[in-house]
Amino acid sequence: MLELSERGLEDREAWERTGVELPGFDRRRMIAETRERPVWVHFGAGNIFRALVAKAQQKLLNAGLARSGIIAAGTPDSETIDLVYRPHDNLTLLVETSAGGGLRKEVIASVAQAVCADPDRADDYAVLTNAFENPSLQLVTFTITEKGYALTGPGGEYPPEAAADLESGPERPAHAMGIAASLAYRRYLAGAYPLAFVSLDNCPHNGDVLRSAMLAVAREWERRGLVRSGFADYLADKDKISFPLTMIDKITPRPSPAIREELERLGIGGMEGSATSRNTYAAPFVNAEIGEYLVIEDRFPAGRPPLEAGGILLADRDTVNRTDTMKVTACLNPLHTALAVTGCLLGYTRIADEMRDPLLRRLAETIGRGEGLPVVTDPGIIRPETFLEEVLSERLPNPYIPDTPQRIASDTSQKIGIRYGQTIRSYMERDGMDPAELTAIPLAIAAWCRYLLGIDDEGRPFEPSPDPLLEHLQARLLGDAYERRTERPDAANALADRARTADPRAILSDTDLFGVDLYASGLGAKIEKLFRDMLDGPGAVRRTLERELGTPQTPGLQGSGRRE
Repeated sequence: MLELSERGLEDREAWERTGVELPGFDRRRMIAETRERPVWVHFGAGNIFRALVAKAQQKLLNAGLARSGIIAAGTPDSETIDLVYRPHDNLTLLVETSAGGGLRKEVIASVAQAVCADPDRADDYAVLTNAFENPSLQLVTFTITEKGYALTGPGGEYPPEAAADLESGPERPAHAMGIAASLAYRRYLAGAYPLAFVSLDNCPHNGDVLRSAMLAVAREWERRGLVRSGFADYLADKDKISFPLTMIDKITPRPSPAIREELERLGIGGMEGSATSRNTYAAPFVNAEIGEYLVIEDRFPAGRPPLEAGGILLADRDTVNRTDTMKVTACLNPLHTALAVTGCLLGYTRIADEMRDPLLRRLAETIGRGEGLPVVTDPGIIRPETFLEEVLSERLPNPYIPDTPQRIASDTSQKIGIRYGQTIRSYMERDGMDPAELTAIPLAIAAWCRYLLGIDDEGRPFEPSPDPLLEHLQARLLGDAYERRTERPDAANALADRARTADPRAILSDTDLFGVDLYASGLGAKIEKLFRDMLDGPGAVRRTLERELGTPQTPGLQGSGRRE
């Protein structure tokens, strides 16, 4: 069996017979160069990093346009470094799938070092401090999810890790933003060298969010006398430190058993994955769609690698912002969220299967073509119509991407205002447009409220996906009945019980959650009614969607969409 390791790659002919592309550069020399003159550090060493960011750097290395690789850092609570990086010498087997079933396979070898960003792991942390103190470092990128930048909880309080970092200073940080600020402080002390901090996470104005969080930590440390005066000014100096905006897009779901079996059939061993203590799953391979987009604002005060040669688009700030807005509010993310919550309610376990259901496909098409495109601004660098058609025709229906509505439904409270609020606001602000005439977006919001109850369309309980506000929202939705939610005698009575007690008004009136006043827009009462209609007995979610979207039932897809 072939082995994904430095030693295993020595049998190049055997690997090439499997159709796997191998790195075309001297990896030992690259690792030595990275140790001596690091250029790129990345925080959040998950699948999107391995499938897109590390792949882009590999293109530069293969073409002789870069000499060093990437230092990948797992956040303190991440187990990926120990589970899949170190056992395979920091190599990844990338498998990209097309909608037609074709597989492109490549060993990604651009990660020079993989470490844990944890001060308690001294040797690992020393790699990061040495890199940040080196003038050669040009960019620090992040894929740590939206939650990684949050310094406060839903009530404005500091979570324990952030509070501890603010009190103790830069010596032993635990929160991602404390770690980033601490390492930036080491760079400040070493010579106040320039640097770009680049968030690649899916949140609007992600660079501004990162800048705000790091500055908040730095200013609090200065206020408490824990760092030298001038550190916050260093981070705020746009000639020294930049926080570019970005838009990233590539679907990288949980490792697929079918892909693992295919790799094993080809004679590649050791592809089994491991479950982490936080119920995530990591494997030596990453399966992903072939299509990808990464647009970055071209602001790099310390210089940068020739990223465009790696397939990355460089643009000005306004263009990046428009591109991200197009994707997040109109052409992909709103569709994904709608499919996620309705898929969980209707028993689906794959997004691709949902797109075979004419009703759910119609929901996605209406949100994108009917309601999003009329108010989206063309960013110029990517045509919205072309992007959306690729999403609807190739990406979401791709049966070889085992993406699940349960994964997409995670953290919806952090996203729903972004994905629908801006479109609703655009309808409110433009002459001749009335948000009350929207159909699919109100359905998606009502379905999310219905999803929060944790009972599917057949009356069966299910576990909603992780969300930092889940219990808070369920308590608001159920009121006094929230404390009795575990007392239902059986599944048959659960739906009727929720229909009597659930009231979505406390959620729908939350302007912070949605970024817009749904009642002022004329949608609040409409969504309330849709929510209650979705509680009118088994099958009510599908009946409500059919009535509103005008899509007839299709043989074989009536009732629950549950797949065995």
